[in-house]
Amino acid sequence: MVDNDTVMENGKCIECGAKEAEGLSCYEMFQFPLVWEHNDPRLYALHFWLVSCYMIQHPLNYTEEGYRLLVKLFSEAYDHNWDTSYILKKNRELASKVGKIVNPLPSGKRKRILRKWSMTIEDLYIGGEENAINGIKKWRETLRADIDKQNKGSK
Repeated sequence: MVDNDTVMENGKCIECGAKEAEGLSCYEMFQFPLVWEHNDPRLYALHFWLVSCYMIQHPLNYTEEGYRLLVKLFSEAYDHNWDTSYILKKNRELASKVGKIVNPLPSGKRKRILRKWSMTIEDLYIGGEENAINGIKKWRETLRADIDKQNKGSK
């Protein structure tokens, strides 16, 4: 089980930068589209993208190797326009090669680093259920571009 406790300071997640909306943390906002998926199979078809966008913006929930695996899977799936069944197959293959995916440290002991993201769960939540499909598609697109910018900045 992943320890998903987010740390909000001054109304902002110290890892993804999302601002509280209606008093909700980024993790609490994330729960809403997970429920919305059950109302619309087209939205549920984007589940991988919803979850991976959120997870990539909270890297300290995962080991370094687990996080690299997630970013690689996300990037390749996006770049090659993989369908969901193929993404899940590749995920099983990649995960079987990784020793540990989940960060074993308790949430309170992790050193969180704020990263700049063009879009976060806050944007998806504020857009509401009626805009969630387009919101997730936009989030995955902007996140893919953000990953490229971060990779260029670290070289």
